[in-house]
Amino acid sequence: MTVFRMSEAAELLGVSTDTVRRWVDAGRLAAARDDQGHRLIEGADLAAFVRAQAADPEERAEESSARNRLRGIVTAVVKDAVMAQVDIQAGPFRIVSLMSREAVDELGLEVGSVAVAVIKSTTVVVEKPAATAGNRGRTSP
Repeated sequence: MTVFRMSEAAELLGVSTDTVRRWVDAGRLAAARDDQGHRLIEGADLAAFVRAQAADPEERAEESSARNRLRGIVTAVVKDAVMAQVDIQAGPFRIVSLMSREAVDELGLEVGSVAVAVIKSTTVVVEKPAATAGNRGRTSP
């Protein structure tokens, strides 16, 4: 059976060890103690937790066959007359997408805005997340 230390689980999830500890303390993620008193998380429990987090229907603006959706912040936009390069930092992942300048302009993508990288096979589609109350990624007028 595979087990993970709290720090290993945190690294896999792209969060801090303190965040994993809070999840365990709140009962959201199961953990047991080893002989030295260190908390360990069984691989199956961690996988179930990750699946439950990914299945949150509110994260999906529309139905899509794409399963890899990474929400992040736009860190760079380079545009020329026809094409554009958009860099998104989603947790520990840097995603680079090449798209038309028109698409970037229509989506209002700019450094600091929130975007979702939708990855399907070798194609990355960038979407703006659905507007919600308290959405920290809103653009100012």
